[in-house]
Amino acid sequence: MSVTELKKALKGEVIFGTNIVIKKLKLGKLKKVFLAKNCKEDIREDILYYARLAKVEVIQLKIPNDEVGLICRKPFSISVIGY
Repeated sequence: MSVTELKKALKGEVIFGTNIVIKKLKLGKLKKVFLAKNCKEDIREDILYYARLAKVEVIQLKIPNDEVGLICRKPFSISVIGY
């Protein structure tokens, strides 16, 4: 289910990376955030905190960051995606 939501989100404009996702969360400019299964715990806690403040849905994927990179057709691992 969550992988299909990720694929739908990829058809729109998405952003990759912890710093930019947190910045956009603080500004309230995101609808959803996707977290890879093996995202670092401190990053996960920060994202969840700011998402709660901004009332943004966080989807915790059941796949690791290297597979998220493959789904996004990028040659690198992706732990955090904002949409």
